[in-house]
Amino acid sequence: MIELFIANKNYSSWSLRPWILLRVLEIPFTEHLLRFGDEAAWEELRALSPRGLVPVLRDGELVVWDSLAITERIAEDVPRVWPEDPIARAWARSAAAEMHSGFAALREECAMSCGVRVALYEPSQALRRDLRRVGDLWSEGLARFGGPFLAGPRFTAVDAFFAPVAFRAQTYGLSWDGPAADYPARLLALPAMREWYAAGLAEPWRDPLHETDQARHGECIEDLRSPVSG
Repeated sequence: MIELFIANKNYSSWSLRPWILLRVLEIPFTEHLLRFGDEAAWEELRALSPRGLVPVLRDGELVVWDSLAITERIAEDVPRVWPEDPIARAWARSAAAEMHSGFAALREECAMSCGVRVALYEPSQALRRDLRRVGDLWSEGLARFGGPFLAGPRFTAVDAFFAPVAFRAQTYGLSWDGPAADYPARLLALPAMREWYAAGLAEPWRDPLHETDQARHGECIEDLRSPVSG
């Protein structure tokens, strides 16, 4: 069985992508969660993958790091990772790659923290541009391929790559118009997304770096997470 190494579910948007893909497509895997700040666990990960970042997938002697590379490795064995139609598949790969390499302001100003609700300070122009582009992409895919998911009737890898944005929408009160308006709620309603969210709320840990990043860009108005342990 394949193994997937991830970090805290409250914070780790990169971990969510392959995890949600595997869960929704019902591909069996073993999960290893490394808590931010647990240096012994991260040293073990660096022995496995010198880059030392999550997610990492291990399949026997094969080790793959980076969420996009992991997705393509899974697709080698499970073609339904991507849409069957070649036009939809090309669009989905392009949109997923854009999410993977872009949207720096969205990542910076709306860091993922599933268990809190945040009132943003004044969004930058770069963030406003990122949000417009996200809405344009979602509306294009939903209109072009008929929904309810971005590249057609099935959840595929492109939806997995935008799943962290759905949590950001919930945390920061982000919204879009047109066909994109209901898409975040559609993702959040998936059983696997609810499973991830519940696990994130239950985590009794806080990572100072992530907490500081979030506080720089907005005021926490509600914290739904379990109390800090110890």
